[in-house]
Amino acid sequence: MAPPGDLAFDPWDPVFLADPYPAYAELRERGRVHWFEPTNQWLVPHHADVSALLRERRLGRTYQHRFTHEEFGRTAPPPEHEPFHTLNDHGMLDLEPPDHTRIRRLVSKAFTPRTVERLKPYVEGLARDLVAALVDAGGGDLLRDVAEPLPVAVIAEMLGIPESDRAPLRPWSADICGMYELNPSQETAKRAVRASVEFTGYLRELIAHRRAHPGDDLVSGLIAAHDEDDDRLTEQEMISTCVLLLNAGHEATVNSTVNGWAALFHNPGQLAALRADHSLVPSAVEELMRYDTPLQLFERWVLDDIEIDGTVIPRGAEIAMLFGSANHDPAVFTDPARLDLTRTDNPHLSFSAGIHYCIGAPLARIELAASTRALLERAPALAPVEEPKRKPNFVIRGLEGLAVEV
Repeated sequence: MAPPGDLAFDPWDPVFLADPYPAYAELRERGRVHWFEPTNQWLVPHHADVSALLRERRLGRTYQHRFTHEEFGRTAPPPEHEPFHTLNDHGMLDLEPPDHTRIRRLVSKAFTPRTVERLKPYVEGLARDLVAALVDAGGGDLLRDVAEPLPVAVIAEMLGIPESDRAPLRPWSADICGMYELNPSQETAKRAVRASVEFTGYLRELIAHRRAHPGDDLVSGLIAAHDEDDDRLTEQEMISTCVLLLNAGHEATVNSTVNGWAALFHNPGQLAALRADHSLVPSAVEELMRYDTPLQLFERWVLDDIEIDGTVIPRGAEIAMLFGSANHDPAVFTDPARLDLTRTDNPHLSFSAGIHYCIGAPLARIELAASTRALLERAPALAPVEEPKRKPNFVIRGLEGLAVEV
């Protein structure tokens, strides 16, 4: 599917997917907003605009708190997709105030900074164990052996999901997240619906068990959470919250890990500097998330007409904010195409902004720092075996795998 006109932006082109950043530079040079016919979206590539729009109340992740599908000029999803939409639409990422405010407030009571900080020794110990196994094997797939199992185990531990039940979590998440790509296929939708049904069924049983036998875990905390009005999460809101925490809580971390190490391997001078000075890990985590952004695009509906640089975008339209482009905007980042692990002024948007700022950002930073330190300490000669293959996805940017030797 080719883009209109002569724009280089083509999210289905393998050449673009391998390196979208030159196309983003062209978009920024050519204007602040661009109509993209294949997805019927307005593309916004500049950091200042993306940052402002993430806080703009005339935009929303949903429109159903104000309009029916018909009133908004949209077609309702097919009935056979209902399990996915029930699961997705009750999570706070896809809600607007007042529902978003209420759910985020209640989730925050269970997902506290103290809860996250208490996990730090577990995260660091697990990272060391995973890397030790990789070293003992003489290498392997950094994605399969370290990047994936670490955040999945951490969020499962938080939720109180027994180790024996964890195998389907990553496949369920991958199938559900397929629906966030541009123009997903019917087969993608079928897989997402099946995963939604299975994951919902599992969590419904887990919640029932925790109601009868509460523990020191996030599910028990969500059940117990209430505010001064004795407002509580519904069961569906709890289920959707758990799925959101798993999906968002590990997809970004998994892809940041492998994208980051692939970037380091392509920038040996920066990798050498990091190996020589492990105190760079915190700034390296931020810079690697900026340099090759794990979530490239974030969508919002236009609830009331909005104007960008003289272009009126009408109610009912959809805006696609290009996080990857915003994170490479030279108006904000000096020499943005250069990987600089010492970069201190780094207002990247990889965790979003505004009311939908990632609630799991502190946990993601702990996980990324833990795996980076473990690899630096225990696999100081880590090197790629071959050039990794990139997944054929645009929105969620990652690799098929990352073969390494130690």
